[in-house]
Amino acid sequence: QVQLVESGGGLVQPGGSLRVSCSKSGPIDGAYTMGWYRRAPGKQRELVATIASLDSATKYADSVKGRVTISRDSNKNTVDLQMFDLKPEDTAVYYCYYKLEVFPFREYWGQGTQVTVSS
Repeated sequence: QVQLVESGGGLVQPGGSLRVSCSKSGPIDGAYTMGWYRRAPGKQRELVATIASLDSATKYADSVKGRVTISRDSNKNTVDLQMFDLKPEDTAVYYCYYKLEVFPFREYWGQGTQVTVSS
């Protein structure tokens, strides 16, 4: 059973930086994608960034490009999201995401970690 545990959320001032981390436990059954989504108050969950296990290809939402870097450590089964120049609109619950890219293509979600950008 895959489990995802996030850490590193908190309160940061506008323009500040923050890193959130996700640790995955459980079996690795093939190629996968890991990443981060977020849900702001009153809005739908949206993609922030993902990274693929096969080639470390990354994908970023337009709203965070240039301000966010996603990275992974395959040995530790962790994925980090380093965020810079944070804005109040980045305030959201950030969810770690894992998708197996081979059959049965299961998806897993973490519990979420709150990121609040406010002065």
